[in-house]
Amino acid sequence: MATLRQLEYLVTVVDTGSFTRAAERLHVTQPALSHQIRALENAVGGPLLERLPRSVRLTPMGRAVLPHARAALAEAERLHTVARRSTGLDEGELEVATVYSVSLGILPPVLRVWRRRHPGVRIRLHEYPNAAQLQAAMAAGRADLAVGPAPADWEGPTRELGVEEFAVVLPTDDPLADSPTRTVALASLADRAWVHYSPGNGLADLLDRVCLRAGFRPEAAIRAEQTSAVPLLAAAGLGPALVPANVIPAHFDGAALRPDPPIRRTLTAYTRTRPDPLTVAFTDHLARQARLNPLHFPAPVPEWTDGPDAAQT
Repeated sequence: MATLRQLEYLVTVVDTGSFTRAAERLHVTQPALSHQIRALENAVGGPLLERLPRSVRLTPMGRAVLPHARAALAEAERLHTVARRSTGLDEGELEVATVYSVSLGILPPVLRVWRRRHPGVRIRLHEYPNAAQLQAAMAAGRADLAVGPAPADWEGPTRELGVEEFAVVLPTDDPLADSPTRTVALASLADRAWVHYSPGNGLADLLDRVCLRAGFRPEAAIRAEQTSAVPLLAAAGLGPALVPANVIPAHFDGAALRPDPPIRRTLTAYTRTRPDPLTVAFTDHLARQARLNPLHFPAPVPEWTDGPDAAQT
């Protein structure tokens, strides 16, 4: 059976690209490292690394094994972290995974207050462009807690955080910006070229879906790599944009209107296993502090639900 040490050796050889450099980093002799790699290959039933004159490369079996090796090492480190922090909230480390828009709009003020209250607890943030990559990273053991759109077919505990509302951003001199109801129908923007998101960003897919439901396919005037740039480009007159209302910066030089009908998505926190006390404390703090929907009063804070039969919205 493979050991954690053997998996660590494999990952280090891959990361350094050399048995010599890996042995130096691990503070072991090269023969000892080679012996452990051979033992790992015997345990899994085939070669994992191809030894080249100046480097190493993964075999097909090695490419299949490597992600599981990384996840096992991450889970082992997380086990030690959970044990260290189980006595309270004075110290420890929490790894939080999320999507770009949540790290931009919701998390900064939440983390500011958390840091002030729990200065000894470190937060490591992992950001992903869309919900599918976030869920895959969480399943692979990359973080303790995921914060983002409700995951599909998730078997671990989930907790609904609330409903995030979207706004259409226009320049202040746009004829539609003076709507007395502060709303705009997406269909009225069908002939516009939009400030769009780069392919792969989950908000690009969302914009395409809601526009198709409104009867048109949005033409892109420009596509932005950074989510934070989208409302600024729209306010500058490059085209309308659809953004989570909570990412619109203070003192914003543009008009934010509510789409008619409203566009919303449910955000959740989820884990692979029942959350430990630190994760629960952070999620409680997130649910109370996050301004998911600045256009409405906050919703009540739900409790954790377990497993695949938990209600999903």
